[in-house]
Amino acid sequence: MQAATLLPGINWEAAVIAARAAVLHAEANGWRINVAVVDRSGNLMSFLRMPGAFLHSIDIAIDKAYTAASFGFSTKDWMSHIGHDDGMKFGFSARPRLVVFGGGLPIPAGGDWIGGIGVSGASEAEDEACARAGLAAIQCEPRERPD
Repeated sequence: MQAATLLPGINWEAAVIAARAAVLHAEANGWRINVAVVDRSGNLMSFLRMPGAFLHSIDIAIDKAYTAASFGFSTKDWMSHIGHDDGMKFGFSARPRLVVFGGGLPIPAGGDWIGGIGVSGASEAEDEACARAGLAAIQCEPRERPD
């Protein structure tokens, strides 16, 4: 019997550091956000909600992280990766938990990715800036979709 291959995943310490850094970036700019960090399998590893952040943004942040971890590229780039295939655009976009606007980034490691970070509550660009701050805190650079 062959041994199961385990997906690489972010550890809890890095997940907490990334979430905290995203919140600190938002706080410094006067934004109120929710931030979620998930492992490569989409399991929630860390979550923070700032007082006054939109309640609906709780699930949106979690789903942005889940989407980024699922595909390995940013949520804002999702539609461009699908191209002009309307069937895929409509089919995938109807899927629960799939978010196709900015604020979710994969967490890269060694040429692969080990999870996702999702931020919601500010503008799309501000959410992504907070997610990038989270990645910077754990010394990760955002990357494009793997080939």
